[in-house]
Amino acid sequence: MAMLGEISHTTTYRYAAPVTFGTHRAMFLPRRGASARLLSWSVKTSVPSTIRWVTDPRTNAITVMDFSERSSELKIAFKVRGVYFGVKGIEAFPLESRADEVPVQYTPDEWTDLAGYLRPHADDPDGSVSTWTKSFVAGDQDRTTDVLQRLLGSFRDSFRYCARDAEGTQSPGDTLRTRSGTCRDFAWLMIETLRRLGFAARFVSGYLYDATVDGGAVGMTGSGATHAWLQVFLPGAGWLDYDPTNSISAGFDLIPVAIARYPGQAIPLAGSWFGDAKDYLGMSIDVAVRKIGEFRDPSEG
Repeated sequence: MAMLGEISHTTTYRYAAPVTFGTHRAMFLPRRGASARLLSWSVKTSVPSTIRWVTDPRTNAITVMDFSERSSELKIAFKVRGVYFGVKGIEAFPLESRADEVPVQYTPDEWTDLAGYLRPHADDPDGSVSTWTKSFVAGDQDRTTDVLQRLLGSFRDSFRYCARDAEGTQSPGDTLRTRSGTCRDFAWLMIETLRRLGFAARFVSGYLYDATVDGGAVGMTGSGATHAWLQVFLPGAGWLDYDPTNSISAGFDLIPVAIARYPGQAIPLAGSWFGDAKDYLGMSIDVAVRKIGEFRDPSEG
């Protein structure tokens, strides 16, 4: 079945006195493709603005907003309606034999196209991430599907999700040392682990559908805000989704907005303002992903 859904995402900044706003750039619009078809979308700002849409080098849609007035509050409200066909798990694909075991054997063309997603990006000064990585293939446990499941299981069994108001992403070493973090931290650690195992992996930011909103029995961790997970490229299957926060790799729960080599390239909303530092009072974010209806997916025959 396919799902007709609606996403609303409102961010509100508050200040003690009117301030001037610089250009803001946002990643709000879900990626269109095999898993999603967008029907309508809109952006409204409480301060008069000029809005334009551009794409970055990774084909992510960027909303660029320039503001013409000062204000003590800035509210940016985004809404989109679309059809979501869900993502298929690895079980749905016959992997090519060169992807059956670690390390995956990429072709020269694939290496060229995937180079940015194959090289580890984060430092590992004490070697802890490398040591942890080796544990997933110790004793000739090198079947690709098993390694991926063991990695997902390690986050479920050994890590604690902790919401954090501070911006940014922890280093993989810090997440491993504390065994705690946010969805962005977990995704980043798993990406850097997979890259050290020879997989091409990339960071994904987007939305998480929580079926409990519509009467479902199992809730999702990280809903009510933007979410982060990762994709792994496997010959025979292509880019597959893995969410270490919720131990899921298929279904309707993950709605991608942006893909990136590292988390800093997928910031949902970034911008500047000019005034006294003491004037900033804080921000609030309200995200809702709702199912409006469902219908038969014609691709299922």
